[in-house]
Amino acid sequence: MPTHRLFHGSVITPVSVHKTEFWPQALLCVNSAGIIEWIVSDVESSQLQTVALEKGLVLDDSVEIYELRHGEWLMPGFIDTHTHAPQFPNIGIGGQYELLEWLNNVTFPTESRFHDTTFAERVYSAVVDRVLNSGTTTCCYYGTLHLEATQVLAKLTHDKGQRAFVGKCNMNRESGKYQEDSTSQSIENTKKLISYIRALSPNSAPLVHPILTPRFAISCTGDLLDSLGDMVKADPTLAIQTHISENIGEIDFTLKLFPKASTYTDVYKRAGLLTDRTILAHAVHLSNDEMEEIKSCGSGISHCPTSNFYLNSGVARVGEMLDRGLKVGLGTDCSGGFSPSMLTAVRDAGIASKVIGMTSVGSLPSPYATSILTNGKAGTDENGQATTCNGIVTPKLADKTLPLSALLHLSTLGGAQLCNLEQTTGSLEAGKEFDAVLVSVRPETGNANIWANLPAGVNSSAGEEMPADSLEALLEKFFFCGSDRNVRRVWVRGRLVGGVEK
Repeated sequence: MPTHRLFHGSVITPVSVHKTEFWPQALLCVNSAGIIEWIVSDVESSQLQTVALEKGLVLDDSVEIYELRHGEWLMPGFIDTHTHAPQFPNIGIGGQYELLEWLNNVTFPTESRFHDTTFAERVYSAVVDRVLNSGTTTCCYYGTLHLEATQVLAKLTHDKGQRAFVGKCNMNRESGKYQEDSTSQSIENTKKLISYIRALSPNSAPLVHPILTPRFAISCTGDLLDSLGDMVKADPTLAIQTHISENIGEIDFTLKLFPKASTYTDVYKRAGLLTDRTILAHAVHLSNDEMEEIKSCGSGISHCPTSNFYLNSGVARVGEMLDRGLKVGLGTDCSGGFSPSMLTAVRDAGIASKVIGMTSVGSLPSPYATSILTNGKAGTDENGQATTCNGIVTPKLADKTLPLSALLHLSTLGGAQLCNLEQTTGSLEAGKEFDAVLVSVRPETGNANIWANLPAGVNSSAGEEMPADSLEALLEKFFFCGSDRNVRRVWVRGRLVGGVEK
Protein backbone atom coordinates (compact mmCIF):
# COMPACT_ATOMS: atom_id res chain seq x y z
CA MET A 1 0.00 0.00 0.00
CA PRO A 2 1.42 3.42 -0.89
CA THR A 3 2.34 5.82 1.89
CA HIS A 4 1.04 8.73 -0.15
CA ARG A 5 -1.02 9.44 -3.25
CA LEU A 6 -0.54 12.54 -5.34
CA PHE A 7 -3.30 13.82 -7.60
CA HIS A 8 -2.23 16.34 -10.22
CA GLY A 9 -4.83 18.13 -12.26
CA SER A 10 -8.07 20.04 -11.88
CA VAL A 11 -9.64 20.48 -8.45
CA ILE A 12 -12.95 22.15 -7.65
CA THR A 13 -13.84 22.86 -4.03
CA PRO A 14 -16.43 25.08 -2.31
CA VAL A 15 -15.46 27.91 -0.01
CA SER A 16 -18.86 29.39 0.77
CA VAL A 17 -22.29 29.91 -0.76
CA HIS A 18 -20.81 32.66 -2.87
CA LYS A 19 -17.32 31.37 -3.64
CA THR A 20 -15.79 28.31 -5.30
CA GLU A 21 -12.13 27.57 -5.95
CA PHE A 22 -11.30 26.35 -9.46
CA TRP A 23 -7.70 25.10 -9.72
CA PRO A 24 -6.82 23.76 -13.22
CA GLN A 25 -3.45 22.29 -12.20
CA ALA A 26 -3.43 21.62 -8.48
CA LEU A 27 -1.32 19.07 -6.63
CA LEU A 28 -3.13 17.28 -3.81
CA CYS A 29 -1.47 14.85 -1.39
CA VAL A 30 -3.36 12.13 0.50
CA ASN A 31 -1.65 10.01 3.16
CA SER A 32 -2.24 6.35 4.00
CA ALA A 33 -4.81 7.30 6.66
CA GLY A 34 -6.96 8.96 4.01
CA ILE A 35 -6.20 12.49 5.19
CA ILE A 36 -5.39 15.35 2.82
CA GLU A 37 -1.91 16.41 3.95
CA TRP A 38 -1.54 19.40 1.66
CA ILE A 39 -2.71 21.07 -1.53
CA VAL A 40 -0.79 23.41 -3.80
CA SER A 41 -3.17 25.20 -6.12
CA ASP A 42 -0.95 25.82 -9.16
CA VAL A 43 1.72 23.27 -10.11
CA GLU A 44 2.98 22.49 -13.60
CA SER A 45 3.89 18.90 -14.47
CA SER A 46 7.59 19.76 -14.53
CA GLN A 47 7.38 21.00 -10.93
CA LEU A 48 5.96 17.87 -9.25
CA GLN A 49 9.22 16.61 -7.78
CA THR A 50 10.33 20.06 -6.64
CA VAL A 51 7.03 20.85 -4.93
CA ALA A 52 6.88 17.40 -3.30
CA LEU A 53 10.40 17.81 -1.92
CA GLU A 54 9.49 21.21 -0.53
CA LYS A 55 6.70 19.42 1.34
CA GLY A 56 9.13 16.77 2.61
CA LEU A 57 7.97 14.02 0.25
CA VAL A 58 10.37 12.00 -1.89
CA LEU A 59 8.76 10.65 -5.05
CA ASP A 60 9.85 7.03 -4.79
CA ASP A 61 8.00 3.72 -5.25
CA SER A 62 5.93 4.35 -2.11
CA VAL A 63 4.16 7.30 -3.75
CA GLU A 64 1.41 6.83 -6.33
CA ILE A 65 0.88 9.66 -8.79
CA TYR A 66 -2.43 10.21 -10.60
CA GLU A 67 -2.34 12.55 -13.59
CA LEU A 68 -5.81 13.85 -14.41
CA ARG A 69 -6.62 14.71 -18.02
CA HIS A 70 -8.53 17.66 -19.40
CA GLY A 71 -12.22 17.03 -18.76
CA GLU A 72 -11.47 15.31 -15.43
CA TRP A 73 -11.39 16.83 -11.98
CA LEU A 74 -11.57 16.09 -8.28
CA MET A 75 -14.32 17.57 -6.14
CA PRO A 76 -15.76 16.79 -2.70
CA GLY A 77 -18.20 13.91 -2.53
CA PHE A 78 -21.88 14.77 -2.35
CA ILE A 79 -23.59 14.87 1.04
CA ASP A 80 -27.21 13.71 0.98
CA THR A 81 -28.79 15.06 4.15
CA HIS A 82 -32.14 13.30 3.82
CA THR A 83 -33.24 10.02 2.25
CA HIS A 84 -35.25 6.92 3.14
CA ALA A 85 -33.39 3.69 2.38
CA PRO A 86 -36.47 1.41 2.67
CA GLN A 87 -38.39 3.48 0.14
CA PHE A 88 -36.07 2.77 -2.79
CA PRO A 89 -38.36 -0.03 -4.06
CA ASN A 90 -41.05 2.66 -4.48
CA ILE A 91 -39.02 5.15 -6.50
CA GLY A 92 -41.07 6.56 -9.36
CA ILE A 93 -44.56 5.66 -8.15
CA GLY A 94 -47.20 7.52 -6.16
CA GLY A 95 -46.91 10.88 -7.87
CA GLN A 96 -50.70 11.21 -7.95
CA TYR A 97 -50.75 11.66 -4.16
CA GLU A 98 -49.83 14.41 -1.76
CA LEU A 99 -47.87 13.62 1.38
CA LEU A 100 -50.33 12.04 3.82
CA GLU A 101 -52.13 9.96 1.18
CA TRP A 102 -48.77 8.94 -0.28
CA LEU A 103 -47.58 7.68 3.11
CA ASN A 104 -50.68 5.58 3.70
CA ASN A 105 -51.09 4.21 0.18
CA VAL A 106 -47.50 3.73 -0.97
CA THR A 107 -44.89 4.11 1.74
CA PHE A 108 -46.10 2.46 4.92
CA PRO A 109 -47.10 -0.81 3.18
CA THR A 110 -43.62 -1.13 1.67
CA GLU A 111 -41.76 -0.21 4.84
CA SER A 112 -43.72 -2.81 6.80
CA ARG A 113 -42.00 -5.53 4.71
CA PHE A 114 -38.68 -4.80 6.41
CA HIS A 115 -39.57 -7.00 9.38
CA ASP A 116 -37.91 -9.58 7.12
CA THR A 117 -34.16 -9.03 7.56
CA THR A 118 -33.35 -11.10 4.46
CA PHE A 119 -35.43 -8.71 2.39
CA ALA A 120 -33.84 -5.78 4.20
CA GLU A 121 -30.31 -6.95 3.45
CA ARG A 122 -31.07 -7.43 -0.25
CA VAL A 123 -32.62 -3.98 -0.60
CA TYR A 124 -30.16 -2.09 1.59
CA SER A 125 -27.09 -3.58 -0.06
CA ALA A 126 -28.33 -2.35 -3.43
CA VAL A 127 -29.26 1.03 -1.95
CA VAL A 128 -25.82 1.73 -0.49
CA ASP A 129 -24.07 0.62 -3.69
CA ARG A 130 -26.35 2.82 -5.78
CA VAL A 131 -25.85 5.86 -3.57
CA LEU A 132 -22.07 5.45 -3.45
CA ASN A 133 -21.80 4.98 -7.20
CA SER A 134 -23.67 8.23 -7.75
CA GLY A 135 -20.94 10.10 -5.87
CA THR A 136 -22.58 10.46 -2.46
CA THR A 137 -19.91 9.97 0.18
CA THR A 138 -22.06 10.93 3.19
CA CYS A 139 -25.73 10.05 3.55
CA CYS A 140 -28.37 10.58 6.25
CA TYR A 141 -30.57 7.49 6.13
CA TYR A 142 -33.99 6.91 7.62
CA GLY A 143 -34.59 3.23 8.26
CA THR A 144 -37.93 1.70 9.22
CA LEU A 145 -39.31 1.17 12.71
CA HIS A 146 -37.65 -2.28 12.77
CA LEU A 147 -34.54 -2.53 14.95
CA GLU A 148 -32.97 -5.54 13.24
CA ALA A 149 -33.44 -4.20 9.72
CA THR A 150 -31.94 -0.86 10.68
CA GLN A 151 -28.96 -2.65 12.20
CA VAL A 152 -28.51 -4.34 8.82
CA LEU A 153 -28.47 -0.93 7.12
CA ALA A 154 -25.90 0.43 9.56
CA LYS A 155 -23.64 -2.61 9.14
CA LEU A 156 -23.79 -2.38 5.34
CA THR A 157 -22.86 1.30 5.27
CA HIS A 158 -19.97 0.55 7.61
CA ASP A 159 -18.72 -2.44 5.62
CA LYS A 160 -19.04 -0.69 2.26
CA GLY A 161 -17.18 2.36 3.57
CA GLN A 162 -19.82 5.06 3.36
CA ARG A 163 -19.95 7.91 5.84
CA ALA A 164 -23.49 7.85 7.17
CA PHE A 165 -26.05 8.69 9.81
CA VAL A 166 -28.52 5.84 10.33
CA GLY A 167 -31.73 6.10 12.33
CA LYS A 168 -34.63 3.85 13.26
CA CYS A 169 -37.96 5.61 12.86
CA ASN A 170 -39.79 6.46 16.08
CA MET A 171 -43.52 6.32 15.38
CA ASN A 172 -46.25 5.21 17.77
CA ARG A 173 -49.47 6.74 16.40
CA GLU A 174 -51.41 7.86 13.30
CA SER A 175 -49.68 5.31 11.06
CA GLY A 176 -52.30 2.58 10.82
CA LYS A 177 -50.93 -0.91 11.44
CA TYR A 178 -47.40 0.29 10.76
CA GLN A 179 -46.45 1.74 14.13
CA GLU A 180 -44.74 0.81 17.38
CA ASP A 181 -46.74 -0.50 20.30
CA SER A 182 -45.58 2.00 22.89
CA THR A 183 -43.22 4.81 23.79
CA SER A 184 -41.16 2.48 25.96
CA GLN A 185 -40.65 -0.01 23.13
CA SER A 186 -39.64 2.75 20.73
CA ILE A 187 -37.10 4.21 23.15
CA GLU A 188 -35.69 0.82 24.14
CA ASN A 189 -35.06 -0.17 20.52
CA THR A 190 -33.57 3.24 19.76
CA LYS A 191 -31.07 2.82 22.58
CA LYS A 192 -30.18 -0.65 21.31
CA LEU A 193 -29.52 0.74 17.84
CA ILE A 194 -27.29 3.50 19.22
CA SER A 195 -25.21 0.95 21.12
CA TYR A 196 -24.99 -1.30 18.06
CA ILE A 197 -23.80 1.47 15.74
CA ARG A 198 -21.25 2.79 18.22
CA ALA A 199 -19.84 -0.71 18.61
CA LEU A 200 -19.11 -0.95 14.87
CA SER A 201 -15.96 1.19 15.30
CA PRO A 202 -14.95 0.87 18.95
CA ASN A 203 -11.29 1.74 18.44
CA SER A 204 -11.33 4.29 15.63
CA ALA A 205 -13.14 7.40 14.47
CA PRO A 206 -16.50 6.13 13.21
CA LEU A 207 -17.82 6.62 9.72
CA VAL A 208 -21.35 5.60 10.72
CA HIS A 209 -23.22 7.53 13.40
CA PRO A 210 -26.57 6.92 15.11
CA ILE A 211 -29.23 9.58 14.66
CA LEU A 212 -32.52 9.97 16.53
CA THR A 213 -35.35 9.78 14.02
CA PRO A 214 -38.81 10.83 15.17
CA ARG A 215 -40.48 10.30 11.81
CA PHE A 216 -42.53 13.46 12.02
CA ALA A 217 -44.66 15.03 14.71
CA ILE A 218 -47.88 13.40 13.50
CA SER A 219 -46.53 9.89 14.02
CA CYS A 220 -45.22 10.58 17.54
CA THR A 221 -47.11 11.12 20.78
CA GLY A 222 -46.00 13.99 22.95
CA ASP A 223 -44.64 11.45 25.42
CA LEU A 224 -42.46 9.87 22.73
CA LEU A 225 -41.07 13.23 21.60
CA ASP A 226 -40.38 14.21 25.21
CA SER A 227 -38.62 10.90 25.84
CA LEU A 228 -36.39 11.46 22.82
CA GLY A 229 -35.68 14.95 24.13
CA ASP A 230 -34.61 13.40 27.43
CA MET A 231 -32.15 11.21 25.54
CA VAL A 232 -30.66 14.31 23.95
CA LYS A 233 -30.30 15.99 27.34
CA ALA A 234 -28.46 12.92 28.61
CA ASP A 235 -26.23 12.76 25.50
CA PRO A 236 -25.99 16.10 23.65
CA THR A 237 -23.74 14.51 21.00
CA LEU A 238 -26.74 12.70 19.52
CA ALA A 239 -27.82 13.88 16.09
CA ILE A 240 -31.52 14.26 15.28
CA GLN A 241 -33.41 14.10 11.99
CA THR A 242 -37.09 14.65 11.30
CA HIS A 243 -39.53 16.38 8.94
CA ILE A 244 -41.05 19.82 9.28
CA SER A 245 -43.63 21.91 7.41
CA GLU A 246 -43.59 19.82 4.26
CA ASN A 247 -47.27 20.02 3.36
CA ILE A 248 -50.16 22.30 4.32
CA GLY A 249 -52.40 19.40 5.36
CA GLU A 250 -49.57 17.98 7.46
CA ILE A 251 -49.11 21.30 9.26
CA ASP A 252 -52.83 21.63 10.02
CA PHE A 253 -53.02 18.09 11.40
CA THR A 254 -49.88 18.59 13.48
CA LEU A 255 -51.25 21.70 15.18
CA LYS A 256 -54.49 19.85 15.99
CA LEU A 257 -52.50 17.05 17.62
CA PHE A 258 -50.34 19.52 19.58
CA PRO A 259 -52.73 22.35 20.57
CA LYS A 260 -50.29 23.90 23.06
CA ALA A 261 -47.69 24.48 20.34
CA SER A 262 -47.81 27.83 18.58
CA THR A 263 -46.14 26.50 15.41
CA TYR A 264 -44.83 23.25 13.93
CA THR A 265 -41.34 24.35 14.97
CA ASP A 266 -42.57 24.88 18.52
CA VAL A 267 -43.62 21.22 18.73
CA TYR A 268 -40.00 20.13 18.44
CA LYS A 269 -38.63 22.96 20.56
CA ARG A 270 -40.94 22.10 23.46
CA ALA A 271 -39.67 18.52 23.33
CA GLY A 272 -36.02 19.59 23.40
CA LEU A 273 -35.36 18.32 19.89
CA LEU A 274 -34.02 21.52 18.33
CA THR A 275 -30.26 21.49 18.85
CA ASP A 276 -27.18 22.30 16.81
CA ARG A 277 -27.31 18.68 15.63
CA THR A 278 -30.88 18.71 14.31
CA ILE A 279 -31.63 18.22 10.60
CA LEU A 280 -35.12 19.37 9.60
CA ALA A 281 -36.23 18.14 6.19
CA HIS A 282 -38.34 20.17 3.73
CA ALA A 283 -39.29 23.35 5.65
CA VAL A 284 -41.44 24.44 2.71
CA HIS A 285 -43.93 26.53 4.65
CA LEU A 286 -41.89 27.99 7.51
CA SER A 287 -42.74 31.47 8.71
CA ASN A 288 -39.96 34.00 9.12
CA ASP A 289 -40.25 33.67 12.91
CA GLU A 290 -39.80 29.92 12.62
CA MET A 291 -36.69 30.41 10.50
CA GLU A 292 -35.23 32.64 13.19
CA GLU A 293 -36.18 30.15 15.91
CA ILE A 294 -34.46 27.32 14.06
CA LYS A 295 -31.37 29.46 13.50
CA SER A 296 -31.20 30.48 17.16
CA CYS A 297 -31.21 26.80 18.17
CA GLY A 298 -28.38 26.03 15.74
CA SER A 299 -30.56 23.61 13.80
CA GLY A 300 -30.64 23.48 10.01
CA ILE A 301 -32.64 22.55 6.94
CA SER A 302 -32.38 19.72 4.43
CA HIS A 303 -33.76 21.14 1.20
CA CYS A 304 -35.51 18.38 -0.78
CA PRO A 305 -36.69 20.10 -3.98
CA THR A 306 -37.34 16.97 -6.05
CA SER A 307 -39.71 15.55 -3.47
CA ASN A 308 -41.30 18.95 -2.85
CA PHE A 309 -42.18 19.14 -6.55
CA TYR A 310 -43.16 15.48 -7.00
CA LEU A 311 -45.57 15.37 -4.04
CA ASN A 312 -46.91 18.85 -4.79
CA SER A 313 -45.76 20.15 -1.42
CA GLY A 314 -44.49 23.58 -2.46
CA VAL A 315 -41.22 25.45 -2.93
CA ALA A 316 -38.93 26.17 0.01
CA ARG A 317 -37.48 29.68 0.32
CA VAL A 318 -33.89 28.50 0.40
CA GLY A 319 -32.37 31.76 -0.77
CA GLU A 320 -33.97 33.56 2.14
CA MET A 321 -32.82 30.85 4.55
CA LEU A 322 -29.25 31.27 3.35
CA ASP A 323 -29.48 35.04 3.67
CA ARG A 324 -30.68 34.63 7.24
CA GLY A 325 -27.67 32.45 8.04
CA LEU A 326 -29.39 29.09 8.46
CA LYS A 327 -27.46 25.92 7.80
CA VAL A 328 -28.87 24.35 4.62
CA GLY A 329 -27.96 21.16 2.76
CA LEU A 330 -29.61 19.12 0.02
CA GLY A 331 -31.53 15.86 0.26
CA THR A 332 -32.76 13.43 -2.38
CA ASP A 333 -35.63 12.24 -0.13
CA CYS A 334 -36.23 8.99 -1.94
CA SER A 335 -38.89 7.94 -2.68
CA GLY A 336 -40.79 11.19 -2.38
CA GLY A 337 -37.93 12.21 -4.61
CA PHE A 338 -37.71 10.01 -7.69
CA SER A 339 -33.93 9.93 -8.03
CA PRO A 340 -31.19 8.79 -5.63
CA SER A 341 -28.67 10.99 -7.43
CA MET A 342 -27.68 14.27 -5.86
CA LEU A 343 -27.33 15.65 -9.38
CA THR A 344 -31.12 15.60 -9.61
CA ALA A 345 -31.40 17.42 -6.29
CA VAL A 346 -28.90 20.03 -7.53
CA ARG A 347 -30.89 20.62 -10.73
CA ASP A 348 -34.20 20.84 -8.93
CA ALA A 349 -32.71 23.22 -6.35
CA GLY A 350 -31.77 25.49 -9.22
CA ILE A 351 -35.22 25.21 -10.77
CA ALA A 352 -36.91 25.80 -7.40
CA SER A 353 -34.98 29.03 -6.96
CA LYS A 354 -36.11 30.15 -10.42
CA VAL A 355 -39.73 29.38 -9.50
CA ILE A 356 -39.34 31.46 -6.35
CA GLY A 357 -37.91 34.28 -8.43
CA MET A 358 -40.67 34.12 -11.05
CA THR A 359 -43.45 34.13 -8.46
CA SER A 360 -41.99 36.53 -5.89
CA VAL A 361 -43.72 39.80 -5.13
CA GLY A 362 -41.22 41.91 -7.05
CA SER A 363 -41.63 39.95 -10.27
CA LEU A 364 -45.43 40.02 -10.38
CA PRO A 365 -47.00 42.27 -13.03
CA SER A 366 -49.03 44.44 -10.67
CA PRO A 367 -47.86 46.18 -7.48
CA TYR A 368 -51.12 44.99 -5.93
CA ALA A 369 -50.74 41.36 -7.00
CA THR A 370 -50.52 38.66 -4.39
CA SER A 371 -47.61 36.26 -4.35
CA ILE A 372 -48.64 32.63 -4.65
CA LEU A 373 -45.79 31.76 -2.31
CA THR A 374 -46.14 34.33 0.47
CA ASN A 375 -49.78 35.42 0.19
CA GLY A 376 -48.48 38.91 0.80
CA LYS A 377 -48.78 42.27 -0.93
CA ALA A 378 -46.00 43.94 -2.85
CA GLY A 379 -44.69 47.27 -1.66
CA THR A 380 -41.72 49.44 -0.75
CA ASP A 381 -40.19 50.49 2.54
CA GLU A 382 -39.74 54.07 3.68
CA ASN A 383 -36.61 54.33 1.53
CA GLY A 384 -38.39 53.13 -1.60
CA GLN A 385 -36.60 49.76 -1.58
CA ALA A 386 -38.49 46.67 -2.69
CA THR A 387 -39.66 44.54 0.21
CA THR A 388 -41.26 41.17 0.71
CA CYS A 389 -44.69 40.98 2.26
CA ASN A 390 -43.05 40.80 5.69
CA GLY A 391 -41.33 44.15 5.33
CA ILE A 392 -37.84 42.74 4.88
CA VAL A 393 -35.70 44.26 2.17
CA THR A 394 -35.12 41.59 -0.47
CA PRO A 395 -31.71 40.08 0.37
CA LYS A 396 -29.05 38.95 -2.05
CA LEU A 397 -30.18 35.32 -2.60
CA ALA A 398 -33.86 35.47 -1.71
CA ASP A 399 -36.12 35.50 -4.76
CA LYS A 400 -33.16 34.96 -7.07
CA THR A 401 -31.72 32.08 -9.08
CA LEU A 402 -29.14 30.26 -6.98
CA PRO A 403 -25.69 30.62 -8.57
CA LEU A 404 -23.43 27.68 -9.37
CA SER A 405 -21.40 28.38 -6.24
CA ALA A 406 -24.50 28.01 -4.06
CA LEU A 407 -25.54 24.74 -5.73
CA LEU A 408 -22.07 23.28 -5.12
CA HIS A 409 -22.09 24.51 -1.54
CA LEU A 410 -25.53 23.07 -0.77
CA SER A 411 -24.58 19.65 -2.13
CA THR A 412 -21.22 19.43 -0.32
CA LEU A 413 -19.97 21.83 2.34
CA GLY A 414 -23.45 23.03 3.30
CA GLY A 415 -24.44 19.44 3.98
CA ALA A 416 -21.29 18.94 6.05
CA GLN A 417 -22.14 21.99 8.14
CA LEU A 418 -25.68 20.71 8.62
CA CYS A 419 -24.29 17.36 9.82
CA ASN A 420 -21.63 19.01 12.01
CA LEU A 421 -18.93 17.40 9.88
CA GLU A 422 -17.44 20.53 8.30
CA GLN A 423 -14.11 19.98 10.10
CA THR A 424 -13.88 16.51 8.54
CA THR A 425 -15.44 16.62 5.09
CA GLY A 426 -17.41 18.74 2.62
CA SER A 427 -14.46 20.40 0.87
CA LEU A 428 -10.97 19.47 -0.27
CA GLU A 429 -8.69 21.11 2.27
CA ALA A 430 -5.54 20.15 4.13
CA GLY A 431 -6.42 18.30 7.32
CA LYS A 432 -9.77 17.02 6.08
CA GLU A 433 -10.48 13.44 5.13
CA PHE A 434 -10.32 12.56 1.45
CA ASP A 435 -14.02 12.16 0.66
CA ALA A 436 -13.87 12.88 -3.03
CA VAL A 437 -15.20 12.15 -6.48
CA LEU A 438 -13.25 11.89 -9.71
CA VAL A 439 -15.53 13.33 -12.38
CA SER A 440 -14.97 12.90 -16.10
CA VAL A 441 -16.85 14.61 -18.89
CA ARG A 442 -14.61 13.19 -21.59
CA PRO A 443 -16.13 11.53 -24.69
CA GLU A 444 -15.22 8.01 -23.54
CA THR A 445 -17.76 8.25 -20.71
CA GLY A 446 -20.46 7.67 -23.32
CA ASN A 447 -22.54 10.64 -22.22
CA ALA A 448 -22.88 12.45 -25.53
CA ASN A 449 -24.72 15.39 -24.00
CA ILE A 450 -21.82 16.40 -21.80
CA TRP A 451 -18.63 15.93 -23.80
CA ALA A 452 -16.07 18.50 -22.89
CA ASN A 453 -14.65 20.75 -25.56
CA LEU A 454 -11.03 19.64 -25.33
CA PRO A 455 -7.89 21.53 -26.30
CA ALA A 456 -6.90 21.50 -29.97
CA GLY A 457 -5.61 18.13 -31.12
CA VAL A 458 -7.16 16.15 -28.25
CA ASN A 459 -9.81 13.71 -29.50
CA SER A 460 -10.67 16.02 -32.39
CA SER A 461 -10.06 16.01 -36.11
CA ALA A 462 -8.43 18.78 -38.10
CA GLY A 463 -10.76 21.74 -38.41
CA GLU A 464 -13.01 20.53 -35.57
CA GLU A 465 -11.11 22.06 -32.66
CA MET A 466 -12.98 24.40 -30.33
CA PRO A 467 -11.69 26.51 -27.45
CA ALA A 468 -11.31 24.38 -24.33
CA ASP A 469 -14.13 24.73 -21.82
CA SER A 470 -13.31 26.49 -18.57
CA LEU A 471 -13.38 24.43 -15.40
CA GLU A 472 -16.43 26.37 -14.25
CA ALA A 473 -18.23 25.51 -17.49
CA LEU A 474 -17.36 21.84 -17.05
CA LEU A 475 -18.84 21.82 -13.54
CA GLU A 476 -22.03 23.38 -14.84
CA LYS A 477 -22.22 20.78 -17.63
CA PHE A 478 -21.80 18.01 -15.08
CA PHE A 479 -24.46 19.43 -12.77
CA PHE A 480 -27.08 19.87 -15.47
CA CYS A 481 -26.22 17.15 -18.01
CA GLY A 482 -24.23 14.60 -16.03
CA SER A 483 -25.08 11.14 -14.78
CA ASP A 484 -23.46 8.24 -12.95
CA ARG A 485 -21.46 7.57 -16.12
CA ASN A 486 -19.43 10.67 -15.32
CA VAL A 487 -18.66 9.56 -11.74
CA ARG A 488 -15.47 7.61 -12.36
CA ARG A 489 -14.18 7.02 -8.82
CA VAL A 490 -15.49 7.70 -5.33
CA TRP A 491 -13.35 7.75 -2.18
CA VAL A 492 -14.32 7.98 1.48
CA ARG A 493 -11.48 8.61 3.92
CA GLY A 494 -9.12 7.69 1.09
CA ARG A 495 -10.71 4.29 0.41
CA LEU A 496 -12.04 3.64 -3.09
CA VAL A 497 -15.70 2.77 -2.51
CA GLY A 498 -17.55 3.45 -5.75
CA GLY A 499 -17.68 4.79 -9.27
CA VAL A 500 -17.50 3.33 -12.75
CA GLU A 501 -13.81 2.50 -12.39
CA LYS A 502 -13.97 0.89 -8.95
